[in-house]
Amino acid sequence: MNRNMELSGQSCEHLLWHPEEAHQLHRDALSDYCQLQAAALTDGIELRIASAFRDFDRQLAIWNAKATGLRPVFSDGGQALNLASLSDKEKVYAILRWSALPGASRHHWGTDIDVYDAAAIGEEYTVQLTQDEYDQGGAFYPLHEWLLNAMDTGRSRGFFQPYAQDRGGVAPEPWHISHRPSAGHYEQHFCRDWLESVIVGSHIELKAEIVDNLDDILRRFVDLPKESLSEKGG
Repeated sequence: MNRNMELSGQSCEHLLWHPEEAHQLHRDALSDYCQLQAAALTDGIELRIASAFRDFDRQLAIWNAKATGLRPVFSDGGQALNLASLSDKEKVYAILRWSALPGASRHHWGTDIDVYDAAAIGEEYTVQLTQDEYDQGGAFYPLHEWLLNAMDTGRSRGFFQPYAQDRGGVAPEPWHISHRPSAGHYEQHFCRDWLESVIVGSHIELKAEIVDNLDDILRRFVDLPKESLSEKGG
């Protein structure tokens, strides 16, 4: 039961606070992240966390705000979608392109974090976590290149990018890194039936469409292909 609660973001017993940042990480990922920070700093990059552990209730609030139009849902081109013109199923898949299903977010585990380079921006800058920030010419392009090099050369302390490529599910997220040694435990024990019970028992918007399409949602937006789990990430 404890493992399932951790999987679905309903427990924080597996987490530790970062000593300098107001974020919680998995107890087995924290040391490696701190060492990754130190390595980045020697190359002039101030690695910082924009988002780390996110519990079920927080993910649920994000989901419901998007499903009810209180927060925008964007197209691949970055344009706000008109939700009123979409079917309920189309709404679910549009939200999933950019936001994880509550109960199935890798952020629930504390093993996955969104990062940026504090040295590349001023205090007045608001981090958006958008593709253009990490593309060539963007503020965080040097960080992106540094992370790729660290992963390719086995110096990333076990971190890899689960959404580096567009596979038709989650949009690419160059800011999102995952601690393979600790995340692998949750990937192996992810329970579809437990997730369904959590969804059914929650106050989530678009519940019927989520449950009816849960297997396809897991295939497209949750499960990672085996090759991505065996990629380098030192």
